[in-house]
Amino acid sequence: MTITTNSLTDRYVEATLRRVPSDKRPDIEKELRASIADAVDDRVEAGTDPAEAEIAVLTELGDPARLAAGYADTPLYLIGPELFLDYTRLLRTLFVTIVPIVAAVVGLVQAVGGGPVGSMIGTTVGAAITTTVHIFFWTTLGFAAIERTQATRSPLTGPWSPAQLPEPPSRRARFGELMAETVALVLCSSLLLLAPRLSPKSDPNGNPINILTPWLWETGFVYVFIGLVVVSLGLSYANHYARWSAPLSVAATLADLAAPLALIWLAANERVLNPAFIEAVGWAPGAPRWIHIGLIAVSVLTILHTIAQGVGRVRRR
Repeated sequence: MTITTNSLTDRYVEATLRRVPSDKRPDIEKELRASIADAVDDRVEAGTDPAEAEIAVLTELGDPARLAAGYADTPLYLIGPELFLDYTRLLRTLFVTIVPIVAAVVGLVQAVGGGPVGSMIGTTVGAAITTTVHIFFWTTLGFAAIERTQATRSPLTGPWSPAQLPEPPSRRARFGELMAETVALVLCSSLLLLAPRLSPKSDPNGNPINILTPWLWETGFVYVFIGLVVVSLGLSYANHYARWSAPLSVAATLADLAAPLALIWLAANERVLNPAFIEAVGWAPGAPRWIHIGLIAVSVLTILHTIAQGVGRVRRR
């Protein structure tokens, strides 16, 4: 049995040919009709009804759009497997470098310009989100264009070799980092607690003028701040010695974020430096503002670094 005018076959062939280049249509039509006819003939000879045989053959061939893509060598995906790893690596690199830089610069500009803290944070977060969207869109568009060019589709980073394997993290090196963090915590906490007595300036009664605002001691905020840092260090030790778990990793990340967030709030509300000390040393009127801006910038970078580390720990597990 040979099919030449069957409506289902004609409709299927027509739907396929619409999606292929016109110069290839005659050969593809001839090949496709012959393939369908042979498959139907085989089923009919096996005892299947001709109409049912045709439906079964067309069903096995599948969606005409997918079949046409195979004939035209057109990918039905945005980024193919040969470029996908390069695509994701480049996105990851751009996200952890460009986005933090843009956020830090925008935050610094907003802080210099003044204005409410909420507006400053909102603008900074908005700039980070906008940058992320642009990076994702243009990188995806570029790789999609590369995927559909006639040039070779070999990975952009060259052939893979074992030399590209990452070095395993050293527990000894991490322990050294923890010891350095411990020493820094002890020194900073000691200086912070002794700040009321370690001042180069004194009042008329001979008492040291605290460099930091007395509000920190009056409210007990200084002890809360030190407590947050101690908890963060304790969870870092727990992550080093205890068995890894998602709750522990999340808790450590949140603890690491608490201190810089608190410092941002203090600096934004000008509750770090003591006005009496600023007056005693004769600083320029704009000096305290620049110090607070610097503290905010450092805190923002610390937050971004902490988030990147937390995400990295989860991905490694």
